[in-house]
Amino acid sequence: MADEIHEECGVIGVFNGNKALDLAVLGLHALQHRGQESAGVAVSDGRAIHSYRSLGLVATMARKTKRFMELKGHICIGHTRYSTTGTSNLINSQPILIDYKRGQLAVAHNGNLINADTLRSDMEEQGSIFQSTNDSEVFLHLIARSKKPSLVEMIAESLKKVKGAFSLLFLSENELFAARDPHGVRPLCLGVLDKKTAVVASETCALDIMGARYVRDIEPSELVCISSKGIQSFRFAPPGKKAHCIFEYIYFSRPDSRIFNHSVDRLRRAFGHELAREHPAKADIVISVPDSSNTAALGYAHASGIPFEIGLIRNHYVGRTFISPAQGDREAKVKLKFNPVRGVLKNRRIVLVEDSIVRGTTLRQLVSLIRNAGAKEIHIRVSSPPIKFPCYYGMDFPSFDELIANNKTIEETRQFLGVDSLGHLSINGLRKCMQEEPNNYCYACFSGAYPLGALKTSKNIFENRKKQRT
Repeated sequence: MADEIHEECGVIGVFNGNKALDLAVLGLHALQHRGQESAGVAVSDGRAIHSYRSLGLVATMARKTKRFMELKGHICIGHTRYSTTGTSNLINSQPILIDYKRGQLAVAHNGNLINADTLRSDMEEQGSIFQSTNDSEVFLHLIARSKKPSLVEMIAESLKKVKGAFSLLFLSENELFAARDPHGVRPLCLGVLDKKTAVVASETCALDIMGARYVRDIEPSELVCISSKGIQSFRFAPPGKKAHCIFEYIYFSRPDSRIFNHSVDRLRRAFGHELAREHPAKADIVISVPDSSNTAALGYAHASGIPFEIGLIRNHYVGRTFISPAQGDREAKVKLKFNPVRGVLKNRRIVLVEDSIVRGTTLRQLVSLIRNAGAKEIHIRVSSPPIKFPCYYGMDFPSFDELIANNKTIEETRQFLGVDSLGHLSINGLRKCMQEEPNNYCYACFSGAYPLGALKTSKNIFENRKKQRT
């Protein structure tokens, strides 16, 4: 995807590592694609937890400043963020660290709660004071108010009260906790580095960079406690019907990751194969919108027999354009981010594979760049169905009015983009690629069927949060 959508977050946790902070920072670098707005860590030495957060990239956060260098400990959690809820400032960065009746507790959250506003309003009416505007702080308030005898029970009780998508890490002075919502919307996995070091991460690519071995996914409705006693597993609620986010495969996750027990690369290639079967094209070459569309484009080229070429060069020193909060910034970065390879494109019929279209504004500019480079024909093939509905579970899709698929037909979108043909992978085709378990995924952004429910207030909440950011 050239831009268009805002992604949520990446989380990492390391327990009992001799260099827990260094390992967590490595993991955050591997998860940088999940958010570039801010990064942070919280570290415990067994006596106290200290945190450090900064706006910008992980590299900015991990500069050898005095405060960062003073962080010491054998347990660490980290977070890299884009604001799906809450305004873009340091107070909303994570991990969030609090002092409460049992000591200290930090949280790092990937996902979105659809009842956060209701819970927050109720607690504020009863005297709670919130320091940030993101919904992750709700977890800490619920835990601090719990009267259960142990921290694991306090966390479990709190998780039963929230509704929505969450992959969570909690850090106490001596324990690391990991949890996923009952539907398993967002990914979260467990790994081991050696006999003493456990790692939890949003994606397996974070395990790879630190040399850890993937063990398994954290299961839906599972609460894992990692302590000196080892790894203990609890259930805070009965598992719900699985509703893994299909967009993690289409766009969010890195192709070298394994999420929801499947290879991202393998499935993206399958999307490209099915797309070629559904929407063939008479063309000379297949190119991708790098980098998220590369593997789908390879799948399309393989299935169609049309050669794959590198037609666009991405400037990797410019951030992913969709992560720029302001639309003007996104548009200004297009020419900085992509450059056409004229010798490849000139006088050729092009199949341009894209993973998704949301607003279409950036793709339209890319088409203009390719036209100006001399392409004879441009045929866009999209490895996902048209996005017609906002997401309330952690992806900050635009409002209904901004989604191009709600305002234009496929033919009208083709004309808007200025291309010779346009084809989307169908929902049935997408489900076919999921083979034996197509019902385990959330397709709400395509179908409007929200598996966790879309509360009547959800649309208002979405619009209010959008106004907050602007």
